[in-house]
Formats: sequence, structure tokens, C-alpha cells
Amino acid sequence: MALRVGVVFSGCGVFDGSEIHEAVSILIALDRRAAKIICTAPNVFQAVAMNHLTKQPEAQSRRVLDEAARIARGNIRDIATVNANELDALVFPGGFGAVRNLCTFAADGPNCKVNQQVERLMLEMHAAHKPIGLACIAPVLAAKVFGSRNLNPLVTIGTDRGTADAIVAMNARHQNTGETDVCVDEANRLVTTPCYMNSVGPWVVYQGADKMVEQVLRLAGVR
Repeated sequence: MALRVGVVFSGCGVFDGSEIHEAVSILIALDRRAAKIICTAPNVFQAVAMNHLTKQPEAQSRRVLDEAARIARGNIRDIATVNANELDALVFPGGFGAVRNLCTFAADGPNCKVNQQVERLMLEMHAAHKPIGLACIAPVLAAKVFGSRNLNPLVTIGTDRGTADAIVAMNARHQNTGETDVCVDEANRLVTTPCYMNSVGPWVVYQGADKMVEQVLRLAGVR
């Protein structure tokens, strides 16, 4: 039976949503392993709408779910309707949307708040001993959600000192890793990889995403 994996998007585009190369790499890695993919996103307004050519904010409103539907080819659900009973694993691509729309880390650092539905689903998955994979900057979500509950999560965002220090400030642990490497927290069933936290190209990003997916599915097959 195919493993069911939720992929949580935060919009569409690196500066205000999900990083598209990371998102597509994760989808391909899951699909080639015959996983059943359930795309999802919060049905909320984005914190900011960015022009990706000028890299400047625009005076318009965009909804995270609507924008994320671009990556999912329209086959996507409001995260409020998704629960852990439907999933064997959960995966988060990175991009600024992860720290602007799924949580407020971009603005508030270690004092950030996590979207209520994102936090709910992460906690449900953890309680059911089901794995969560997070790429690029998205591991700060695990640091905040599980660190605040004294679960001592171990994650990586690569070697960026400032972000690593913020992760430690959220009562989590950080492990430095190479560009295509993964960090596996067996106790909390977390798998993280740096992807575009490094100055790399799409092929390096894919390799890290692929390794992350491989480890997430390994954990999902072990109860």
C-alpha cells in the first residue's frame, strides 16, 4: 500500500511562499517512490506579496492556498481539513513563506508564532509517531513547535550561524550538515536538510530533498 504523505505549501515563490525548486524536488522524490501525495496549505492571506522580479512588496492581497494551488496543479486542500489519521508522513518545503505565512519567524525570530492549523497537524503527527520532513528554513517550525514543549528536537539548516543560534534559542538543537546531507532525529521522527540555505543550484537542492524524502519514508514504514 502506498504511503500517504502530506506536503505543506506556504504559497508559490521563494520570497513570499514555497521555494518552487524545493517543492518540485520533493514532489518528484515522493512520486518516484510511489507515495500518495496530499498537497495542503493554510487558507489565509500571505503576510506580504512580493514582486519576484523587483524583489519589492506589492500593494495587493494573495491567499496562501490560492497561490500554493499553482504548484499543486489545483489539487490541494485547506490544511484545516487534513488530520494525521489520513497521513503516514508530513513534509515542508522551504522558502520565505515558511517563515512569513506558516509562522512569523521572519519578523519575530525565536519569539515567533506558528499558524494554528500548521501547529495542530505537526503535533498530531508527532503524537502518532509519524515522521515530519522539513527543508531549507522550514526546520524552524519544528524548533518552535517541539522546542516549546521541551521535546529537545534536533534539526539542521546547514551551517548558517545566525539561524542556528535562533534555533537553539527556541529550545531546540542544531546540527551542522553539508549541502546535500540530512539530519535525522530518530526520537522525534524529524528529517531536515538545508537545500537553498546554501548558495547552491537546483541539482544540489534535489539531492538533499531526495535524501530527506528517502529518510522520511523509511521512518514512515517503521511503527
